[in-house]
Amino acid sequence: MAIPIISRLVNGVKEGVRASLTGVKDVGGAIIDSVKNITITTLKGTKEFVAQDFETAASIVKGAISGVADVGASVVGAVKGIVTGTVRGIMESGGEQKQAVRGAVAQAIESAKELGLDVGQVAVEAVKGSIEATKSVGGDAVEATKEAVLTAIDSAKEIGGEAVKAVISSLETSIEGAKDIIEAAKK
Repeated sequence: MAIPIISRLVNGVKEGVRASLTGVKDVGGAIIDSVKNITITTLKGTKEFVAQDFETAASIVKGAISGVADVGASVVGAVKGIVTGTVRGIMESGGEQKQAVRGAVAQAIESAKELGLDVGQVAVEAVKGSIEATKSVGGDAVEATKEAVLTAIDSAKEIGGEAVKAVISSLETSIEGAKDIIEAAKK
């Protein structure tokens, strides 16, 4: 039963993002509010089932990335905004920070692999988006950073060795505190 609902969620978000971005020159500026508003609207009717779910965040990110790709915009350039809008929308709808961050970051990495994008660069943008979203809604930014960094690495492990190296290297050089989080996780 969950698969058709998730599939409809992905397609609905994709169509909503595509419609909201068609003809927009500044995709990066428009994407956060577009994804956040689509997320909130979508979750209103299904809040009981999906607001706390990892799969919901992943489905929203997947749909939004597909929508951005369909309008011909840079997906890598939009990842931060997509993750920010997704996490903000879920948290503003009463969803859990941890599940929102984990689902959004994991799907961003998976989509990067599927689209042949730079996984390290996408990881950095997804982590930045998670941190920005969490700060904007008064969440725990330190915990969000830790969760996002570790989720990005775990997701890269599913892709393979080179992806893991690229993600770790990119995060250590671009995200404040990432090196310490990675070192602590090794212990």
